Amino acid sequence: MDQTRLGIMAVLLAFVSWGVFGVYFHALGSLPAAEIMAHRAIGTTLFSVLVLALWRRLADIRAILGNPRHALGLAASALAIGANWGGFIWASANGRALEASLGYFIYPLVSVLLARLVLGERLSGRQSVAVGLAALAVGWLVAHGNGIPWVALVLAFSMAFYGLLRKTINVPALAGLAVETGWMVLPALAYLVWIGGGEVGQADGRTIGLLALAGPITAIPLVLFAVGARRLRLSTLGMLFYINPTVQMLMAVLVLGEAFTMAHAVAFPVIWAALALYSWPKR
Repeated sequence: MDQTRLGIMAVLLAFVSWGVFGVYFHALGSLPAAEIMAHRAIGTTLFSVLVLALWRRLADIRAILGNPRHALGLAASALAIGANWGGFIWASANGRALEASLGYFIYPLVSVLLARLVLGERLSGRQSVAVGLAALAVGWLVAHGNGIPWVALVLAFSMAFYGLLRKTINVPALAGLAVETGWMVLPALAYLVWIGGGEVGQADGRTIGLLALAGPITAIPLVLFAVGARRLRLSTLGMLFYINPTVQMLMAVLVLGEAFTMAHAVAFPVIWAALALYSWPKR
């Protein structure tokens, strides 16, 4: 298969998978978000380590742990991705999946802003206008929606900080994920012990089965993304990313039955216009 076509197929599968995650976590809504988060961290670590063992790549983990800068950097990125996961799980279980999708539409523009403020990367006039349009859309939601869309902002900024941190840590994707979630394992175990095992002990077989999938469904899309990212241009990857929040939005409205209000009808097209303006190829 042509390498570009393989890359496109891989990232499409990753982005669509991430897009339907809201339905998955909504199905686990009978469990507290913190408990789902704990099982997700433990399951992802175990699954990642198992795959690395099968691939005979456990040395990648040892190399990361032997480099204090990489190990501590991944501890910081674990805090960022943990906040992102926790916010998304809570939003999906509490009727805020549509707002969560808004966060991932905003995220690339927040990432651009952080690159300017933290890394000193310069924005063109067109990119500055795009970031301004996104800010106007958020302001519109605040004025005409249900107050500050804090879920969207938490998801956008936590994902942007995660990307910023991982940009400075050159490690293999799956091994990096294993170490990141490994930092979460002890707090997750401590939390589960503190709550006496949680509500999962009283859950039905369907819920337990869904929860057991948390590790694979977290790690597999990341591996697919890594496969695609190595074979595609960055601009192509960036454009395809917007499949993720678009699918999230469709799932929230069409499957989970959330209301698409007039405030959303105005804000979302402005966000799309900002993304199109930012992504428009240079001549």
